[in-house]
Amino acid sequence: MIELVPMTPAFIEAVLADRRGEAAELLEIDLPAEFPAEGERGFLAMRLRQMHEDVRFQQWCPHVVVLDGQMIGHAGFHGPPGVNSTHNPAAVEYGYTIYPAWRRRGYATAASKMLMDFAEEWDGIRHFVLSVAPDNEPSLAIVRKFGFVRTGERMDDVDGLEHIFELVRD
Repeated sequence: MIELVPMTPAFIEAVLADRRGEAAELLEIDLPAEFPAEGERGFLAMRLRQMHEDVRFQQWCPHVVVLDGQMIGHAGFHGPPGVNSTHNPAAVEYGYTIYPAWRRRGYATAASKMLMDFAEEWDGIRHFVLSVAPDNEPSLAIVRKFGFVRTGERMDDVDGLEHIFELVRD
Protein backbone atom coordinates (compact mmCIF):
# COMPACT_ATOMS: atom_id res chain seq x y z
CA MET A 1 0.00 0.00 0.00
CA ILE A 2 0.99 3.65 -0.07
CA GLU A 3 2.95 5.63 2.46
CA LEU A 4 3.05 9.38 3.06
CA VAL A 5 6.53 10.88 3.38
CA PRO A 6 6.75 14.50 4.62
CA MET A 7 8.26 17.01 2.20
CA THR A 8 11.06 18.65 4.16
CA PRO A 9 12.30 22.16 3.43
CA ALA A 10 15.53 20.63 2.06
CA PHE A 11 13.54 18.40 -0.32
CA ILE A 12 11.43 21.31 -1.59
CA GLU A 13 14.52 23.52 -2.01
CA ALA A 14 16.24 20.80 -4.06
CA VAL A 15 13.16 20.28 -6.24
CA LEU A 16 12.78 24.01 -6.91
CA ALA A 17 16.50 24.28 -7.78
CA ASP A 18 16.13 21.38 -10.27
CA ARG A 19 18.41 19.17 -8.18
CA ARG A 20 16.18 16.13 -8.74
CA GLY A 21 18.78 13.53 -7.78
CA GLU A 22 19.42 15.23 -4.45
CA ALA A 23 15.68 15.59 -3.80
CA ALA A 24 15.09 11.91 -4.53
CA GLU A 25 17.96 10.88 -2.24
CA LEU A 26 16.70 13.06 0.61
CA LEU A 27 13.41 11.13 0.77
CA GLU A 28 14.78 7.87 -0.65
CA ILE A 29 12.21 7.81 -3.45
CA ASP A 30 12.06 7.86 -7.24
CA LEU A 31 10.59 11.06 -8.71
CA PRO A 32 8.35 10.89 -11.78
CA ALA A 33 9.47 12.79 -14.87
CA GLU A 34 6.43 15.10 -14.66
CA PHE A 35 7.30 16.35 -11.17
CA PRO A 36 7.27 19.21 -10.56
CA ALA A 37 4.84 20.58 -13.12
CA GLU A 38 4.67 24.35 -13.48
CA GLY A 39 1.65 24.69 -11.17
CA GLU A 40 3.36 22.51 -8.59
CA ARG A 41 6.39 24.80 -8.56
CA GLY A 42 4.26 27.72 -7.35
CA PHE A 43 2.56 25.50 -4.78
CA LEU A 44 5.92 24.20 -3.48
CA ALA A 45 7.42 27.70 -3.31
CA MET A 46 4.43 28.87 -1.26
CA ARG A 47 4.69 25.90 1.13
CA LEU A 48 8.46 26.44 1.53
CA ARG A 49 7.89 30.12 2.34
CA GLN A 50 5.26 29.12 4.92
CA MET A 51 7.64 26.58 6.48
CA HIS A 52 10.29 29.25 6.90
CA GLU A 53 7.83 31.82 8.30
CA ASP A 54 6.05 29.48 10.76
CA VAL A 55 7.72 26.30 12.02
CA ARG A 56 4.29 24.65 12.52
CA PHE A 57 4.03 24.31 8.73
CA GLN A 58 6.90 21.80 8.83
CA GLN A 59 4.66 19.29 10.63
CA TRP A 60 1.46 20.27 8.81
CA CYS A 61 3.17 20.03 5.44
CA PRO A 62 2.66 18.41 2.07
CA HIS A 63 3.64 14.76 1.84
CA VAL A 64 4.84 12.68 -1.07
CA VAL A 65 2.49 9.79 -1.84
CA VAL A 66 4.81 6.81 -2.32
CA LEU A 67 4.07 3.37 -3.73
CA ASP A 68 6.92 0.86 -3.84
CA GLY A 69 9.52 3.64 -3.62
CA GLN A 70 7.92 5.68 -6.45
CA MET A 71 6.30 9.09 -5.99
CA ILE A 72 2.77 8.77 -7.41
CA GLY A 73 1.42 12.11 -6.17
CA HIS A 74 1.30 14.34 -3.14
CA ALA A 75 -1.15 15.00 -0.33
CA GLY A 76 -1.07 17.26 2.65
CA PHE A 77 -2.49 19.89 4.88
CA HIS A 78 -3.03 23.51 3.91
CA GLY A 79 -1.37 24.32 7.20
CA PRO A 80 -1.75 23.84 10.95
CA PRO A 81 -5.16 23.87 12.65
CA GLY A 82 -7.02 27.07 11.83
CA VAL A 83 -5.46 27.48 8.38
CA ASN A 84 -8.49 26.42 6.36
CA SER A 85 -11.29 27.80 4.20
CA THR A 86 -13.62 28.11 7.18
CA HIS A 87 -11.05 29.74 9.51
CA ASN A 88 -12.09 27.24 12.18
CA PRO A 89 -9.24 26.99 14.74
CA ALA A 90 -10.18 23.37 15.52
CA ALA A 91 -10.11 22.18 11.89
CA VAL A 92 -7.53 21.34 9.25
CA GLU A 93 -7.93 21.43 5.50
CA TYR A 94 -6.11 19.04 3.23
CA GLY A 95 -5.78 18.24 -0.44
CA TYR A 96 -4.25 15.63 -2.71
CA THR A 97 -3.00 15.01 -6.23
CA ILE A 98 -2.47 11.57 -7.71
CA TYR A 99 -0.72 11.49 -11.07
CA PRO A 100 -2.80 10.21 -14.02
CA ALA A 101 -1.10 6.81 -14.39
CA TRP A 102 -2.05 5.96 -10.79
CA ARG A 103 -5.62 7.30 -10.58
CA ARG A 104 -8.79 5.30 -9.94
CA ARG A 105 -7.00 2.79 -7.71
CA GLY A 106 -8.02 4.17 -4.30
CA TYR A 107 -4.75 5.97 -3.55
CA ALA A 108 -6.35 9.41 -2.99
CA THR A 109 -8.91 7.80 -0.66
CA ALA A 110 -6.14 6.05 1.27
CA ALA A 111 -4.10 9.28 1.50
CA SER A 112 -7.19 11.14 2.76
CA LYS A 113 -7.74 8.62 5.53
CA MET A 114 -4.06 8.69 6.49
CA LEU A 115 -4.05 12.50 6.71
CA MET A 116 -7.15 12.51 8.90
CA ASP A 117 -5.59 9.85 11.12
CA PHE A 118 -2.35 11.88 11.38
CA ALA A 119 -4.28 15.02 12.42
CA GLU A 120 -6.17 13.15 15.10
CA GLU A 121 -3.00 11.46 16.37
CA TRP A 122 -0.88 14.64 16.37
CA ASP A 123 -3.34 17.15 17.79
CA GLY A 124 -6.70 15.50 18.44
CA ILE A 125 -8.15 17.14 15.32
CA ARG A 126 -11.43 15.55 14.23
CA HIS A 127 -12.79 18.39 12.05
CA PHE A 128 -11.74 18.36 8.39
CA VAL A 129 -12.27 20.68 5.45
CA LEU A 130 -11.99 19.99 1.72
CA SER A 131 -12.36 22.54 -1.10
CA VAL A 132 -13.34 20.85 -4.36
CA ALA A 133 -14.16 22.20 -7.80
CA PRO A 134 -17.81 21.43 -8.63
CA ASP A 135 -16.78 19.41 -11.72
CA ASN A 136 -14.04 17.36 -10.01
CA GLU A 137 -16.00 14.12 -9.91
CA PRO A 138 -13.19 11.90 -8.55
CA SER A 139 -12.72 14.21 -5.54
CA LEU A 140 -16.46 14.55 -5.08
CA ALA A 141 -16.61 10.75 -4.89
CA ILE A 142 -14.11 10.87 -2.01
CA VAL A 143 -16.18 13.59 -0.33
CA ARG A 144 -19.23 11.31 -0.51
CA LYS A 145 -17.30 8.21 0.58
CA PHE A 146 -16.22 9.83 3.85
CA GLY A 147 -19.52 11.62 4.48
CA PHE A 148 -18.36 15.23 4.11
CA VAL A 149 -21.17 17.81 4.02
CA ARG A 150 -21.17 20.85 1.75
CA THR A 151 -21.12 23.99 3.90
CA GLY A 152 -20.28 26.75 1.43
CA GLU A 153 -18.28 27.85 -1.55
CA ARG A 154 -15.41 30.16 -2.33
CA MET A 155 -13.57 31.60 -5.29
CA ASP A 156 -9.95 30.43 -5.36
CA ASP A 157 -7.53 32.75 -7.16
CA VAL A 158 -5.91 29.81 -8.95
CA ASP A 159 -8.55 27.09 -9.15
CA GLY A 160 -11.73 29.14 -9.54
CA LEU A 161 -15.02 28.18 -7.89
CA GLU A 162 -14.71 25.56 -5.16
CA HIS A 163 -17.34 24.01 -2.94
CA ILE A 164 -16.39 23.73 0.72
CA PHE A 165 -17.07 20.45 2.49
CA GLU A 166 -16.66 19.62 6.16
CA LEU A 167 -16.53 16.45 8.20
CA VAL A 168 -16.43 15.96 11.95
CA ARG A 169 -15.31 12.42 12.72
CA ASP A 170 -17.04 10.55 15.50
